[in-house]
Amino acid sequence: MELLTNQILAGIATGAIYACMALAIVMIYQAIDHLNFAQGEMAMFSTFIAWQLMQWGIPYWWAFILTLLISFVGGIVIERALFKPLVNAPVLTHVAGFIALFSILNSVAGLTWDFTIKQFPSPFGSSPFLGSQLISTHQAGMIGITLVLLVMLFLFFRYTRIGLAMRAAASLPESARLVGINTSWMIALGWGMASAIGAIGGMLIAPVVFLEPNMMGGVLLYGFAAAVLGGLSSPFGAVLGGFLVGIFENLVGTYIPGVGNELKLPIALALIVIVLVIKPSGLFGRSIVQRV
Repeated sequence: MELLTNQILAGIATGAIYACMALAIVMIYQAIDHLNFAQGEMAMFSTFIAWQLMQWGIPYWWAFILTLLISFVGGIVIERALFKPLVNAPVLTHVAGFIALFSILNSVAGLTWDFTIKQFPSPFGSSPFLGSQLISTHQAGMIGITLVLLVMLFLFFRYTRIGLAMRAAASLPESARLVGINTSWMIALGWGMASAIGAIGGMLIAPVVFLEPNMMGGVLLYGFAAAVLGGLSSPFGAVLGGFLVGIFENLVGTYIPGVGNELKLPIALALIVIVLVIKPSGLFGRSIVQRV
């Protein structure tokens, strides 16, 4: 029983990483109804910006805030410059745009900061949390920040005019335009928020996986799995999906003989496929019904 409890705790700590990325993925999906394959690279690039600011002598929390502002503006610029002209383009055109953005950000980061591994500081330290060797203070901080982000997003979308306008623009764009909502700028704000959330995820993930241009590859895959499992229309579902994927991955590696790190992801994805066969919209996603 003690082993099970410890593995669940360790899985929750790992799941916080996936939850941060899943939350950013869901934010952009709600804005444009497409999965952003460059979300991991956007988070990585933002993390390099934070690292560079700290190298210039700026304290961690000031660098953190400045990075969020830069990432927010950068997300809006990317949407205005690249994806706004593609708003009526076919799905494959959007996919090509995401792949191009992925390659550009990865290459520019490598050319600017090179491909060597760099250490990124943690604001919480790395000592055991409450004496447990399976979860560190940094991992506990990640869990706390992820939950705070979720609560803040809930309050924003539920009780602010901009949040309500963004929800309307995402779910009923034609009706939203009729009542005077600028749906185009609501989409841009969604990109900015997703970019800032991704930056938070990147800065929290970097102390665990170390900072380098390819650091988000595996994390993005698990983030997609978590978002799809929880439901692409539900930020709460994305966060819960991240924690569930982390716990499941840990339990599989512990209790199924012969399962190494290279087999954890296929088994986790198999679980996602099973869930989607039973409930295609995910655990907390909305089923879309169209009348014809």
